[in-house]
Amino acid sequence: MDHGTTGISFSIMSNEGEIIDSFKIDREDSKAAKVSAIDEISKRVDISSIKLMGITYAMGDGLNNIQSLATVNNRGILSINGAGQVTGGGTSVYSEIEKSKIPSIIIPGLHKRSPSLDRLFKAAYSHQASSEKVSISYYAYKKTKWENMIVADISSNSVNILIENGKIKGAIDACLGAMGIVHGPLDLEMIRNIDEGKITANEAFSTAGAVKIANINTKVAYIKDELLKNFVNGDEKAKLAIDTLVMTVAMEIFSLAGIAKNKIDGIVLTGSLGSMKKPIDFEKKLNKYLKDQFPIKILSSESGSIGSTLIARDVYNGKKNILGIKVKM
Repeated sequence: MDHGTTGISFSIMSNEGEIIDSFKIDREDSKAAKVSAIDEISKRVDISSIKLMGITYAMGDGLNNIQSLATVNNRGILSINGAGQVTGGGTSVYSEIEKSKIPSIIIPGLHKRSPSLDRLFKAAYSHQASSEKVSISYYAYKKTKWENMIVADISSNSVNILIENGKIKGAIDACLGAMGIVHGPLDLEMIRNIDEGKITANEAFSTAGAVKIANINTKVAYIKDELLKNFVNGDEKAKLAIDTLVMTVAMEIFSLAGIAKNKIDGIVLTGSLGSMKKPIDFEKKLNKYLKDQFPIKILSSESGSIGSTLIARDVYNGKKNILGIKVKM
């Protein structure tokens, strides 16, 4: 399971290690009980045959290790405040899984109490990435075999993760660096608006991405489609929004490559925008800045749920460490 901004995604792996299905539930639908996660899983696989499920939920900042769902307090988070768009859909799905008694593990986020991270990253930033970024990074690691890389997840958020010697060493969160489609960093104008009571910090964060430039105001689930439609139709604001987003992602990649202790083997692009070829070739746009300095691999936008599946499989088979994160069962 990958608890994302626009929906909750699932992937199912066979005993032979093949991904046999991936699907997504809209967060609004799960909140309104229009769609049951357990019902959707049951349509695809016998619930009793599930050996282990890997779950990401929200920030994952209440966890330092990968651990059993049964041992987790407060769904593995410190607070839901300041976490971007909150609909309650993810919470509903989490509760469903909890009640189902499916054997499950919770994957932590990356924050100042994460043991694997470089101490300088932990000193600088209280939070660096939510838990699905660990899953995405693990999929990237298993797929590429690169020991030193930067994983760029470009979607509603943009988060870049630095992996060195097969361990996650740091990341730059969406509120700090590059723009995503929805979320982005808080600049001086937004800080002033917050201080003046015109907007909350979370509202600012949730409107600081490409939407700010493209001047799009609709439900989160529809923002990407609206942005792409405007882009295809030649809207100058939409074009400027995409070009600006790409520039900020390039800045973030170069910043991580610049402080890495090892030579970077390559860049992995994923996320709904990062993996896109049409109508926007994101890799081509980004490479105008990277100038072929790094090999680039693209993973599908289902990389979060696939990575969670890979973690579940390897933990079930006895693995005790995932990219520097300990497994405590």
